[in-house]
Amino acid sequence: MANAAGRRHRTGLFLHPDPARRQEFVAACAESFDRLLTADSIASARYAMGHNKISLLVIDLDGPAMAAGNELAALVRSRAGAPVLVLCPYTRSSTMAELMAQGPLAYRITPIAPDALRDSVTALLAPAANTKASAQQHLLDLEADLNDLLSIQRSLQRALYGSEEIERMGARICNALCSYPGICHAALLQAVDEGPLRLVAQDGRIDLDIKEVLGGREELLEAPVRRGELVLLDAPAKTGDLELTAMLEEQGVHMLLAFPLRGEPGGPLLGAISMLFDRPLVMSREHFSCFGSAAQLISFGMVMSELRHQNNALGLEITQITPFDGLTGVSNRRQGEHVLDSEIRRARRYSLPLAVIAFDLDSFRTINELHGYTTGDRALSILAAMIQSRLRNSDTMARMRGEQFMVVATHTVAIDAYKLAEELRETIAATELPGGDSVTASFSVAQLAPDEGATELVTRLEAALHRAKRAGRNCVELAMAR
Repeated sequence: MANAAGRRHRTGLFLHPDPARRQEFVAACAESFDRLLTADSIASARYAMGHNKISLLVIDLDGPAMAAGNELAALVRSRAGAPVLVLCPYTRSSTMAELMAQGPLAYRITPIAPDALRDSVTALLAPAANTKASAQQHLLDLEADLNDLLSIQRSLQRALYGSEEIERMGARICNALCSYPGICHAALLQAVDEGPLRLVAQDGRIDLDIKEVLGGREELLEAPVRRGELVLLDAPAKTGDLELTAMLEEQGVHMLLAFPLRGEPGGPLLGAISMLFDRPLVMSREHFSCFGSAAQLISFGMVMSELRHQNNALGLEITQITPFDGLTGVSNRRQGEHVLDSEIRRARRYSLPLAVIAFDLDSFRTINELHGYTTGDRALSILAAMIQSRLRNSDTMARMRGEQFMVVATHTVAIDAYKLAEELRETIAATELPGGDSVTASFSVAQLAPDEGATELVTRLEAALHRAKRAGRNCVELAMAR
């Protein structure tokens, strides 16, 4: 083919093992080159590149024979920045992302119309505009992209902070992702054994339910995700699913990007993060790297959430095994409730008086906020030991929750329990705690009434404790029987 005057010689190389695919590319794009070579293997492509100056290398990833590997990566790396175009089905997007790490390349998600493919080839063969203005604009665009990518990582770090269950964490993750320009919907899905991915949370600026999008369409997201592959679909129509195409296009969705979530490379699948875009986005190596890092952050959050869940379950088991609170050394809630039930039965059997004292430390969170939870734990332990030392051996002190405690006082009537509560209140207020702080406590006192059970007695105590709080705290309220 003769060269146009002043035009450099353009030689193309198309790589794919299937003769039909090679012929399709020749029919669509041969006129864009002065000379077009084809190769059926990486070895033959490497030979052609060694004996010809290749202006554009086109790699077609459609088909299992073109799997990623060291040889294909080395082929891209050998281009040393010279133009490379990768044609990639959306279900093989992870291969394309891996090749991007080997050097700059352009990509087009297939299937792609012959005219669009020819336009892409022509654009890559055109001489680069090396003007100062265009180079400066490119740097400004790149800086803006990097700032947006860094911003979304910071938003995700804030979203992962906290100890809430995975559903609340997932809602914050999706909300953070939707702050990125172009993302109109985000969803977090969790892998549950071998069953379908479970929707944990979703958020977006469009009226769309991802469960409806994914329903019955395992190949769209679930199948590649379970293989550990990311999914990049740059046009809904490329799925060949008319109903799905209409559903997404009606909401203005132009692109889908999804990443598998794993605690570690090659580890078990935790789930997937799905993002829908209201505009086409040409993914760069930096985009893949940033969104990949975001997926790692989310995976870390899911692992931590599961560990917290397991720790809570283990803590519950330990609580059921041991009768003591691990921090203060007094009885735990389960043991306290058991002692109360036992003492109520004994009081009834022998017609003995029984009193119960409940108290809650006032504004104890201030110590945690000012000095940290380690200091707060020490303070709580000191106060518990101080109160325990002023009780009889027959009395039982139990930590019911947080900074709330209960004292079961045997052989005690209401007036004596009231006097004891006042002594304990004064002791707490006078105790100097780590950091030089002191706290107060609100108390309630109740004597067991005839035919009254533990539930009714505790209800009276809690109502009186609330009255003490409303009365200004640092006081004792008597829970009168009805």
